[in-house]
Amino acid sequence: MAHKLPPLRFGYDALEPYIDAETMELHHDKHHKAYVDNLNKALEPYPQLAELTVEDLLHRLDQVPETIRTAVRNNGGGHVNHQFFWDILRPRGDGAPKGTIADAIKRDFGSFEQFQSLFTDAATRHFGAGWAFLVVNPSRHRLEIVSLPNQDSVLVHGTPGLLCCDVWEHAYYLKYRNRRPDYLGAWWKVIAWDVVDERLRDVMAATSPAETAGGARPSVTGVPIL
Repeated sequence: MAHKLPPLRFGYDALEPYIDAETMELHHDKHHKAYVDNLNKALEPYPQLAELTVEDLLHRLDQVPETIRTAVRNNGGGHVNHQFFWDILRPRGDGAPKGTIADAIKRDFGSFEQFQSLFTDAATRHFGAGWAFLVVNPSRHRLEIVSLPNQDSVLVHGTPGLLCCDVWEHAYYLKYRNRRPDYLGAWWKVIAWDVVDERLRDVMAATSPAETAGGARPSVTGVPIL
């Protein structure tokens, strides 16, 4: 069964004036769609892989046939990264985190303002195309900021993602040109912190302290890849 491009939960213009409608349409309908289409094309010679979700493919990338492993990593990563990105955005964002995620950020970064500064710096300084993520480090059971190149996914590294920011130029160039810091300043205004909080609570519920200390990855389906 072919992977499909999920529709946006909101209109192209819903994030105005922070992220413009033309960028949203191009980003979702062209760039994200291209990753989905190329993933399906790569998987065509291996119909048995149709039983797996894209998340399973990335969790078990070392079991994907070598002939398509790079294509699955790049295009599967592009697919899940973008879906993650859409999920944590909303019109008229929450402003600042509340609840469990707010407590965890304060514990691990000192304050939300300190976290925001560190995350913005990581995204701004990321060289070339890629992503900035807030993740749960499974060995330390702490929040960490990481940046990954191109369409690399946190799923490949076994670190559950809570928040992500796309710093490819296609995410901001039409409106902000080469002013990545201006784009990042606007992006903070459309974050759905309730979704980020729910992601953290799901990770906490799914992973016991003992499992986390052992660096266990989230469970995946038992369908054999080969």
